Amino acid sequence: MPTLLLTPRQTDDAQELWRGAVQLGWSVHRMHGWKVPQVDAADVAIYGEPLLATHIAQTLGLELLGPANDWLPTIPECWRKRSVHLATMKEARDCLEPRFIKSAAGKEFDARVYDSGKDLPRGQMIADSLPVLIQEVVRWDVEYRCFISERSVKTASSYWRHGKEPRDENKMWSDAELPEAVEFCTTFLRDFNVHTPEACVIDVGSIQERGWAVIECNAAWSSGIYGCDGAAVLPVLRRALTVKRPRHEGGVEPPQPGL
Repeated sequence: MPTLLLTPRQTDDAQELWRGAVQLGWSVHRMHGWKVPQVDAADVAIYGEPLLATHIAQTLGLELLGPANDWLPTIPECWRKRSVHLATMKEARDCLEPRFIKSAAGKEFDARVYDSGKDLPRGQMIADSLPVLIQEVVRWDVEYRCFISERSVKTASSYWRHGKEPRDENKMWSDAELPEAVEFCTTFLRDFNVHTPEACVIDVGSIQERGWAVIECNAAWSSGIYGCDGAAVLPVLRRALTVKRPRHEGGVEPPQPGL
């Protein structure tokens, strides 16, 4: 029986995953503190904040799958429909025009449109060498989250529409464009010139006057669920882990079969 190791935070996402685990017959262990329970590392899924999830994975001898920092700028522009490039914070501070700027791998500062690089924040956690993504400013009409495993959309949900969260008075997510979002993401995943992690989330959306485009790719094990089906998310979380490969003395990786 698979085990879900779940964040101690009481959130809508955690509750949806708990319900999904019950539906699938999984066991659930909600983390309290840093003590990792004795579980079968080959039959586990992790969902939590990056620091906690990394600690759990390392304790169990696992690696968490996620996209490389340069994933978005390396996919063809026909899928992005806007310019994006990877730079350092030092380089980003030289921007003279408005750009959407975000950390490439973390949340060291607010991801938003900055009028110029001079407006970027400074602080102890914001080194000049911090990798950032500098993006052309566009206007998104709608944005959707897709949970992906083995290049297939397993479940999807809207999370932003015309500048606000798309939930009604009953807190139900509005998914009017869901078929279009899934179709676009599925078509994108058929492009085998594009590398994607075995399991991840890919956000897609519609840009005004340009159409559907890829927004970004994130790790599944710490991403918001929104209106996605928790039972469909869980196998993606399970696939988003891999056993660490042993290292030889001196830190050299052992040769791989066939190489």
